[in-house]
Amino acid sequence: MSRCVDVVVAGGGGFIGGHLVAGLLAEGRTVRCVDIKPRHEWHQVHPAAENVVADLSLLDHARAAVRDAGQVYMLAADMGGMGFIENNRAACMLSVLTSTHMLKAAHEAGVERYFYSSSACVYAAAKQSATNVTPLKEADAYPAQPEDGYGWEKLFSERMCRHFEEDYGFACRVARYHNVYGPQGTWSGGREKAPAAVCRKIAEAALSGDHRIDIWGDGQQTRSFMYIDDCLHGTRMIMNGDSSAPVNLGSSELVTINQLVGLVEDIAGIRCERKYQTDAPQGVRGRNSDNGLIQELYGWEPSIALADGLEKTYAWVYDQVKRARG
Repeated sequence: MSRCVDVVVAGGGGFIGGHLVAGLLAEGRTVRCVDIKPRHEWHQVHPAAENVVADLSLLDHARAAVRDAGQVYMLAADMGGMGFIENNRAACMLSVLTSTHMLKAAHEAGVERYFYSSSACVYAAAKQSATNVTPLKEADAYPAQPEDGYGWEKLFSERMCRHFEEDYGFACRVARYHNVYGPQGTWSGGREKAPAAVCRKIAEAALSGDHRIDIWGDGQQTRSFMYIDDCLHGTRMIMNGDSSAPVNLGSSELVTINQLVGLVEDIAGIRCERKYQTDAPQGVRGRNSDNGLIQELYGWEPSIALADGLEKTYAWVYDQVKRARG
């Protein structure tokens, strides 16, 4: 079959998708970038790509998106940080239409390989109830007790990929992303994740001179955060690998939210008075990535230090905040 494009990136107008499209184009790949958002809302727009605005929850749109494509990266989902996920469970669950229709359409079109971006939100909540959490292995997704809404959709769609491979021989690859951050991401409006939110708050404090910031929770909850460059490398590696099993893709550098704030304060050169909002959404108590499987399969794991990634992220967010302030 002749191919019109080498790769389709669904959700290509988003944070990870925009960076992925840039990398594929830099390699000389032909790319169709598809997103539901109006083009002016895309995080990045690459003129060298075929840029399409479409609603991939509709089967006809999904079929048109994957037509004559070699590979598909399925990143499209209605999602955001914990504040969005906890308050929009139905919207997050409705992403199952996009996930299912893209998988069905890609199989029908004879796509050679399909990547699905899952999430650490698939993991059982009972295994994430302490700040000194044991790193989560892939097997810890069962017995199933994922994040309500978003996590259930991701876990269901993982199994759809598994069964399409088992029943139809359709090559599917699945990565479980752990808290991806970096420049060109969402930094305001309610969908931003913790690193971007903290960078924004510290930037606002630095620019305004009012060094008081709000922290969701008590600041002791723990997470690991993966810089976008590690995410992209791991995504491409898993897509082209031989294993169809879901694989953790995340940093194993565990920090408290207080430590995250401290790192950004160091970068900004200020110290802030912290007001803890214990009634705000904060998700599980602790979450970290066990990288044993990705090391076993690929001899690699994400390794960009949080302090290094935050330095680049803060510089970018600071510029956005300064521009927004006029």
